[in-house]
Amino acid sequence: MNKFKSSILFTLTSLILVACGLENQKNKKAEFPVLGRKQYVEKIVDGKTVTDTVDHTIPDFKLVNQDSNWVTPETFDGKVYVADFFFTSCPTICPTMKKEMLRVYEAYKENDEVAIISHTIDPEYDTVALLKDFAEKLDVQAPKWHFVTGEKEDIYELGQKGYMVTAMEDENEEGGYLHSGAFVLVDKERKIRGVYDGTRSEEVDKLITDIELLLATYDEK
Repeated sequence: MNKFKSSILFTLTSLILVACGLENQKNKKAEFPVLGRKQYVEKIVDGKTVTDTVDHTIPDFKLVNQDSNWVTPETFDGKVYVADFFFTSCPTICPTMKKEMLRVYEAYKENDEVAIISHTIDPEYDTVALLKDFAEKLDVQAPKWHFVTGEKEDIYELGQKGYMVTAMEDENEEGGYLHSGAFVLVDKERKIRGVYDGTRSEEVDKLITDIELLLATYDEK
């Protein structure tokens, strides 16, 4: 996938997420709206049926990382984290994404409240052993940065419905896959609080700053 298509995908993803978060933004700090589609649920209050709104959250998942350990949402309890989708043989945007994510890793290497998860979208090729080798070449380690794999369909559904980014096979794309270059910032309640173009340094600069600002909101509580 070329960089132009990546920019289009990132823009479309951002527009959808931001549009969905505008309603929340009215009553929250402008810099950190809760992104994603709201759900409307009925519940009984004082004997009457009322409709309540529920923010979008990252759904349950169970994947395995480069150390052969399970990674689930509970892995990130008490942390904010950054998620992306890639594959190790990617000939286009992934090397740039990994270089930029490495900056996030270095910025928060000593902060236990911050973690990173990178999902391979080519699990048949990206085995646990290969992901381990990939992490070692970047000189990064879990539990700060998890490189995870699992069932292909589960990863694609998690990307598209959970993080709301493009992640799928496409034989017409260079490398055989179509995926967004987005870095998704998730808070301690599994809610999406920001989406950044992982191929642009200025966007990643903002992500690094926003992580600090997001963590500060917990100190205020």
